[in-house]
Amino acid sequence: MNSSAAAETGDHVADPYALARDAARVIAERTGIVKHDIALVLGSGWGGAADLIGETVATVDNVDVPGFAAAAVAGHSGVIRSVAIGDTGRHALVYGTRTHYYEGRGVDAVVHGVRTAKAAGCDTIVLTNGCGGLDPAWGPGTLVLIRDHINLTASTPLHGATFVDLTDLYSHRLRALAHEVDPSLPEGVYVQFPGPQYETPAEVRMARTIGGDLVGMSTTLEAIAAREAGLEILGISLVTNPAAGISDQPLSHEEVLEAGAAAAPRASALLADVVRRIA
Repeated sequence: MNSSAAAETGDHVADPYALARDAARVIAERTGIVKHDIALVLGSGWGGAADLIGETVATVDNVDVPGFAAAAVAGHSGVIRSVAIGDTGRHALVYGTRTHYYEGRGVDAVVHGVRTAKAAGCDTIVLTNGCGGLDPAWGPGTLVLIRDHINLTASTPLHGATFVDLTDLYSHRLRALAHEVDPSLPEGVYVQFPGPQYETPAEVRMARTIGGDLVGMSTTLEAIAAREAGLEILGISLVTNPAAGISDQPLSHEEVLEAGAAAAPRASALLADVVRRIA
């Protein structure tokens, strides 16, 4: 870690908020943009969105920013981009990858990008992911707005007796803006499992029984940290495969990448249009 303000001990960061401020300072210095307005976390299949939002002002390698690490998942980009949002005068802070809970770096590392976005001036964050679908009608390539989530990681990014209200966690206002772009977008409940193994058919049945529509390995911990930070949150999932037991086909990461690539143009165009409306 290239920061003197915060140190890691095992999986825990001594002062994760100071580390986020360090990271935001470095991003401002490297990009020349003092304040960013909207943050985007790009999951599998979403990488092309930044090009459609506007002109990339600067890129910074993750490894050059305190608390960030190189991309650990194929199909993700290990850079942070500062993107001018059209001619609005506002800027998006675009993360080409995320730290996943299953990487074992601790929950503070998982949500470090969220806290850095807040420290960089953002008031809105868009969390995207590639996921498994529990509805047989949602084939690969279906885009789904997250209206709520179920966190099955048995963990939280909150420290101590920090009681945060998660009602309307995924902003109704931002979902309405997304519906203006595409009225056909369905909404669903996203269930995060720890990973990195895919869910078993029994686990998928459990997720559906408790109210889930989508299953994946990211997003919920980031959303909780974003609510704690006071960010308005939009979550969008790209269904890359039917969840285990929904179809008779085995699951593979190659399938996720292929479905993401096929759906990328539509997903990117939708996200860029939504971000411009937010801005």
